[in-house]
Amino acid sequence: MNRKTPTTIAAEMVANVMSVGVQPGDRVAAGDTVMLLESMKMEIPVLAEAAGTVVAVKVATGDVVQEGDILVELSA
Repeated sequence: MNRKTPTTIAAEMVANVMSVGVQPGDRVAAGDTVMLLESMKMEIPVLAEAAGTVVAVKVATGDVVQEGDILVELSA
């Protein structure tokens, strides 16, 4: 059986999750904003690096994430 491995989107820094713009089942294109983070009073859009379907959203609005934390899983 050929199963596609999910692609992960990870936090690049310590930040607060301001908003989540996707949910499981949503299709995203490369460059789409999947959520907004806030760090040091700056809004940081988190972009999908590749097109795919959202498999899981690992964080919620208000969460604090650390560098490297998985935010979203996508499958091609």
